[in-house]
This record gives sequence, C-alpha cells and structure tokens, in this order.
Amino acid sequence: MRKMTKEFLMHAFAGESQAHMKYLIFSDKAEQQGYKNVARLFRAIAYAEFVHARNHLELLNGKDVLDNLETAIEGETFEVEEMYPAYKATAQLQGEKGAERSFNFALEAEKIHAALYQEAMEAVKAGKDFDVKSIYICPVCGYTVTNEAPDRCPICGLKSENFKQF
Repeated sequence: MRKMTKEFLMHAFAGESQAHMKYLIFSDKAEQQGYKNVARLFRAIAYAEFVHARNHLELLNGKDVLDNLETAIEGETFEVEEMYPAYKATAQLQGEKGAERSFNFALEAEKIHAALYQEAMEAVKAGKDFDVKSIYICPVCGYTVTNEAPDRCPICGLKSENFKQF
C-alpha cells in the first residue's frame, strides 16, 4: 500500500473511531434527557461509524490474534509510559483538577489493561484461550478486574455493585 493511502486510512480510522464513541456518549445523554428516538439515531449512526472504522482498520491490520494482542499491548504501554504521564503533569501544572483526575483514572486503568493483554497473549501462545470467568469494569474510572470485583474500586472508590460485568 502506498504511503499516502495508508496515512489517509489511518486518519479516517481515527476520525471514524472518535465519531463512533462520541455518538454513543451523545446517545446516552439524549436517553438521560428523555429523547429516546434521538438516542436511537445516535446509536444507529455510531454503528455505521464503527463499520467505517472496521473497514479501514482491516485494510491496515489484517492480522491474527497474537498480532492484535501485541498491538494492544504496545498501545496500552505507550499510554502508561508516555501519553498519560505527560497529560497528567500538564493538567497538574495548569491547575486543571478535572482533567488531572480523568488522566489519572485512565493511566491507572491502562496499566491493568496492558497486564491483562499480556496474560492473554501468553495463553494464546500456549494454544489456549484466556482463562477468565468474568471481567468487571468500573464505569467511573475504567478499573478492570477479572473473576471477582473488589468491594470498592481501588482507583476511585465506587462500590462494586455498580461495576459492569462482561
């Protein structure tokens, strides 16, 4: 694939991915405000944006599970080692408490995500699936834990009954 086409696919993937997430969040807000059909419209178009993003990524990364896990580990590690520490420090210097908190939540959760992807990769390399019963996510900070949720989130303190189970 030629360089410019690849760059355009990468930019298009990023834009479609952001639109997908933004519209899902907009859908939640519309639902909370009582606009069920507007919420449904946002969800439907979010799915269309997902389709666009998937099509672009498949052209860029038509890889297997091990390659995808490696890509995920690299992304999470970059966020832990470079991106979020810099963002958090800047927010702290500028006195932006909300942004600092948000960046810290993400930083702490991303550490766990990288470790979980590493565990999954080791299992796949051994010819096995990732051994997990349930995965719990804190809806406030993104803290992630397998098999059993703690009484309270160790990052933000939310009670475990509020966690989303996968």
